[in-house]
Amino acid sequence: MIRAVCWGGIQLVSNEASNMAFRAQLAIPEQRQLYDYWLQRSAGRAMPSRADLSPADFPSLLASISLMDVDTATNRLRVRLAGTRLRDIYDREITGLQLDDFDFGDKHDYWMATYRRIIETGRPAQGVVRGPRVNKDHLVQFWLRLPLGKAESGVNMILCHDDFVSAVDVPDHLADPSPTHFRMAASGR
Repeated sequence: MIRAVCWGGIQLVSNEASNMAFRAQLAIPEQRQLYDYWLQRSAGRAMPSRADLSPADFPSLLASISLMDVDTATNRLRVRLAGTRLRDIYDREITGLQLDDFDFGDKHDYWMATYRRIIETGRPAQGVVRGPRVNKDHLVQFWLRLPLGKAESGVNMILCHDDFVSAVDVPDHLADPSPTHFRMAASGR
């Protein structure tokens, strides 16, 4: 498993090798597709900006996509837009909500740490968590978070992809019920 320097103290490998290792950890094909698109749009930079992306390039993923605005002064996050699959999971429209408004239950600290690290490092992250929110323990969430912004001003948005699978259909080693870890790319992008 590749970890960010700030988490594991591991020496960094080349960007290409790190990108390949991070991609290999993505269990969902649609997430590999989105990560490849993000890398392509990065065009050698640490991350692409929102202007570099077009939803028309990944229409089959839109139901599971969300876009988070980062308030750089406070590091608070607001859902700019969310696909219909997310409305189904959260039992309400989440567009316009602050991240603090979500009912994460005992996973609140997990998600806050995840987003904080993405904002601080400008690196993509991915993980698997059982029970994406209160009363949804029958689901396993495979998530991917991709930072957007400019190197000089940092992360100002996060592109998210979430896939939800019935826990009975997920092998035990992938459905770790305790959300105590997530993986980040070890390179500068």
